[in-house]
Amino acid sequence: MSNFDINQFKIEKEPFYEAQSNEVELYTAAYNARLPVMVKGPTGCGKSRFIEHMAHQLDKPIITVSCNEDITASDLIGRYLLDSNGTHWVDGPLTLAARYGAICYLDEVVEARQDTMVVIHSLTDHRRELMLDKKGELVKAHPDFQLVISYNPGYQSLMKDLKQSTKQRFTGMDFDYASAELEASIVAKESGVDADMASKLVQLAQATRNLVGHGLDEGASTRLLNYAGKLIASGVGVKDACHMSLVCPITDDAEVRETMRGAIDAIFD
Repeated sequence: MSNFDINQFKIEKEPFYEAQSNEVELYTAAYNARLPVMVKGPTGCGKSRFIEHMAHQLDKPIITVSCNEDITASDLIGRYLLDSNGTHWVDGPLTLAARYGAICYLDEVVEARQDTMVVIHSLTDHRRELMLDKKGELVKAHPDFQLVISYNPGYQSLMKDLKQSTKQRFTGMDFDYASAELEASIVAKESGVDADMASKLVQLAQATRNLVGHGLDEGASTRLLNYAGKLIASGVGVKDACHMSLVCPITDDAEVRETMRGAIDAIFD
């Protein structure tokens, strides 16, 4: 592993991100102090884009793990593998980040089992170390290492939530959808539609967000607005693009779909 190049995980092209408040300054301060960061907010509001943007701004490599219920501690830390030359140890993404100095980003961390998350504890306090029990090695985190996690608090439940013993190891940042004006600017920039079309798409998204708790678990995200805008910019009809990007993905309920189609007709006719 002596020839391992952590810089392969650097983001070459700057991800487009429009700041909503002072989140850039706050994150930079947290990174400079090497504090772990927890980012909370609804699906598709820009959490991952923000973290990637900050990794690029700070010129640091970032290793992202999309968490799910099948992830084990070994998936994060590493394991012994067998090949024709015998067994050899392979670092997992968390160990790679800690060993060589990257930002380790655990996306949608509540999807992982709580017993798996215990392995991160020793990296989030004064110790900044990771014990590889199977290998008998104690990894002292590189000075550039930082741990970042994200999740959607709207999906919290007794079965899918972080323990307080984990939460209180992180600083926290709350994210939400941008203001209508800023979100329209983002959609226009990302998708290529004009300002008027972007504004109407945002208006439709806000209509879906008003249905949360009344047939929808979550409204249309900024990500879905960008999808709709890209389809429209490529020549797809507005209503077809809206149905494909903003109706079909978020609900199968016939009554809610009819309500959303009514909103589409009202906004775009």
